Amino acid sequence: MELTEQQQHLKACIDQQKELLDDMQKLQGQLNEKRDLAVKIQGIIEYLQGQNVQLPVEEEAPAAESPAPEKAKAKGDE
Repeated sequence: MELTEQQQHLKACIDQQKELLDDMQKLQGQLNEKRDLAVKIQGIIEYLQGQNVQLPVEEEAPAAESPAPEKAKAKGDE
């Protein structure tokens, strides 16, 4: 049995929705993995800080002065 144009459109929309839901499920899995990793890394950071491990303090380099940008000339200023 051949589908009408509207039925074909409905089928395409349903297929697209299924694909999007599958993609969302995969992304949610990736998000959960990243969140778990971030929590583990936070635990490592807290442990190391609890052991008084510190990073050396970086001295701030003085900001190099950049020349002022040239103002755009209006057409009549040439």
